[in-house]
Amino acid sequence: MTAGKSWVPGTDGSGYGVHHLPYGVFRVGDGEPRIGVRVGDLVLDLAGAEAADLVLAGGALGRPTLNTFLALGRPQWTAVRQRITELLTDVAHRAAVEPLLIPLDEVRMELPFEVADYVDFYSSEQHATNVGLIFRPGQPPLLPNWKHLPIGYHGRAGTVVVSGTPVVRPHGQRPSREGPVFGPSARLDIEAEVGFVVGVPSPLGRRVAAADFADHVFGVVLVNDWSARDIQAWEYQPLGPFLGKSFATSVAAWVTPLDALRHAFVPGPEQDPSVADYLRDEPHQGLDLRLTVNWNGEPVMRPPFAGMYWTPAQQLAHLTVNGASLRTGDLYASGTVSGPRRDEVGSFLELSWGGTEPVTVGGTERTFLADGDTVTITATAPGRDGLVIELGEVAGTVLPAE
Repeated sequence: MTAGKSWVPGTDGSGYGVHHLPYGVFRVGDGEPRIGVRVGDLVLDLAGAEAADLVLAGGALGRPTLNTFLALGRPQWTAVRQRITELLTDVAHRAAVEPLLIPLDEVRMELPFEVADYVDFYSSEQHATNVGLIFRPGQPPLLPNWKHLPIGYHGRAGTVVVSGTPVVRPHGQRPSREGPVFGPSARLDIEAEVGFVVGVPSPLGRRVAAADFADHVFGVVLVNDWSARDIQAWEYQPLGPFLGKSFATSVAAWVTPLDALRHAFVPGPEQDPSVADYLRDEPHQGLDLRLTVNWNGEPVMRPPFAGMYWTPAQQLAHLTVNGASLRTGDLYASGTVSGPRRDEVGSFLELSWGGTEPVTVGGTERTFLADGDTVTITATAPGRDGLVIELGEVAGTVLPAE
């Protein structure tokens, strides 16, 4: 079998060939959660593969989440990836491996890792500018600190949910002409983001350099950080987002390893003024991920991730510069991905310009989310030899407020 060609039917040339191999956690029926890797429209049962001594990971692949495997570190991640590739490309392994392949439509996907902590950044200059213009008209859209450090906040790890989990419209205080009122959010929104999953922890008190990004971060997931804009607008000054964000954050069921994205790294945007020494990342690189936001099945926005002002390595360095520790399963997200054009933004706040410029979706003028709406975020990235990687989608449907 030629290197890079799989004996698994229908996988070569797909976004989920052996050049990708994202990890997830699945169940079959009422069975226990098991770790798997996706190839084409099949899941390779890695728990079964390790039990059969086809893959060696010290028992980490037999656990109900990815966390134990994530903690092993890059040498082990690379070795296991190489072994999985061998199993799926060498026909000598077909008889042993084929019984461990399960059709996707026969499994139920779970949250792939236990989220230790969640941090959300604010790294798109276009998004930050748009939000400043909408929320603070007549004032400079970017605050003085924005180009000196990656702005971020801590979210609520316990409300991170896997793709497909319904999202209940949240209650909270929101402004009105008569003063604050309490009730369901009337301006429910999404934020199309990219998340980074930490594998190797760091001790309290030690900084993690930008150059050590790939030693700590295992992979990438698509993120939808649902946002209640009316609740947010009332509460966010002076301390920033709280209830307007903490009710739900959806992540994809499949984690794409950094090893699969080697051909997707591109030069990051020029940063002016120059950044502090601890934020210098050489090479200064972003990722060429091309997102699509689908509203009830209709593509409405295509945010480009490559232009994000602050890179993932800089975000990690800033996250730990004060000595904050990393834990296995930490998730940090990029913040809303937005490009310079209106159809390249990553939120409906921007798409409808604060609700003042409705857009047509399904033949109806819309601004923010209605009950029953479904939002699905997809993305692609360049792979080796001209192949395309399809990141696992993140989807959710809005349910009425309880």
